[in-house]
Amino acid sequence: MSKDIRPPFTLESALAKVKFAEDAWNSQDPERISMGYTVDSDWRNRTHFIKGREEIKAFLTDKYKKEQNYKLMKELWCYTDNRIAVRFEYEYQVPETGQWMRCHGNELWEFGDDGLMRRRDMSGNDYPINEIDRRYK
Repeated sequence: MSKDIRPPFTLESALAKVKFAEDAWNSQDPERISMGYTVDSDWRNRTHFIKGREEIKAFLTDKYKKEQNYKLMKELWCYTDNRIAVRFEYEYQVPETGQWMRCHGNELWEFGDDGLMRRRDMSGNDYPINEIDRRYK
């Protein structure tokens, strides 16, 4: 479990934490994803400010309705004792139009001593792509 990977991070544990997050998000299961965050976790996801697991689950439930066929890649950028920065890309399909989109950006994560993420700041940009140009299937 993600909480078993605790700060202070080493290269090996930071890479494992990023892989765990990537796998959880690719599950598209809001309950599973939310368990990697503290009960009162603070998020900034673009212009959305989210507080706690219940809001995280609601946000993700709505996200996966709007972003279908979602596939994500996360890459470790850097880490310190209790913080990790990642670069990410993901692709999804807009259900109303069938248009494929790619989002790329960065996330800054801060963890408590228990190994759960207590803060997540995400910045990302979306742009349309052709289906043939998809990288993640």
